[in-house]
Amino acid sequence: MMARTSAVTPKPAKSDLMSIKININGVEYRRDVEPRLLLVHFIRDLAGLTGTHVGCETSSCGACTVILDGRSIKSCTMLAVQADGGKVETIEGLAKDGSLHPIQQAFWNNHGLQCGFCTPGMIMQAYWMLNENPDPTDDEIKLGLAGNLCRCTGYQNIITSVRAAAEEMRR
Repeated sequence: MMARTSAVTPKPAKSDLMSIKININGVEYRRDVEPRLLLVHFIRDLAGLTGTHVGCETSSCGACTVILDGRSIKSCTMLAVQADGGKVETIEGLAKDGSLHPIQQAFWNNHGLQCGFCTPGMIMQAYWMLNENPDPTDDEIKLGLAGNLCRCTGYQNIITSVRAAAEEMRR
């Protein structure tokens, strides 16, 4: 008879951890982490910001999209230690003084979401895209959102939402 092995992962020794700091939405988080910890898990589990979703963990769906040092990234395929010293923006950081960001408001007004699972990643990708190109065509919006998947909406209301947000942000 074979011996059963435990499914519990042993806690890493203190010497196996790396000390990092990441600024998320203007707040500095200093933590000791395992070198293999993904940035998405740092954001959700150690910073307590659960708006960034874990979807596929293979960079296919885009639910985990955040902005790192001005670049759109999929946080499920980046190690937290790679973001050490960086500045991260998440969905929680967009609203200011109790008011939704124009992109968030446009998604609300134009029904750019259904179940909401993809929405934080879509909004963060749209945020980055509109900062890069404040007046995109529909084809540029489609291309800009190509790495973010939605299984509910059929995308038309998402494109309408991004177009409406672009118009509002240009005012």
